[in-house]
Amino acid sequence: MIIMRLIDVMHHTGLGRSSIYKFIAAGTFPKPVPLGDRAVGWVKSEIEDWIMDKIADRDKRLAAG
Repeated sequence: MIIMRLIDVMHHTGLGRSSIYKFIAAGTFPKPVPLGDRAVGWVKSEIEDWIMDKIADRDKRLAAG
């Protein structure tokens, strides 16, 4: 299991910090894992799954349209 820090999540998703936390608050993005008093990280496979879901949603829209 690989834990990614925020900068890595931003790089992999193309999202900014505020967008990531907005999606977390909306329940549409993987929640971070507490790593310490002031540190969090995300499970890499969960981020990759989220990206794959976005691709699948896009493909469904393209096929339907």
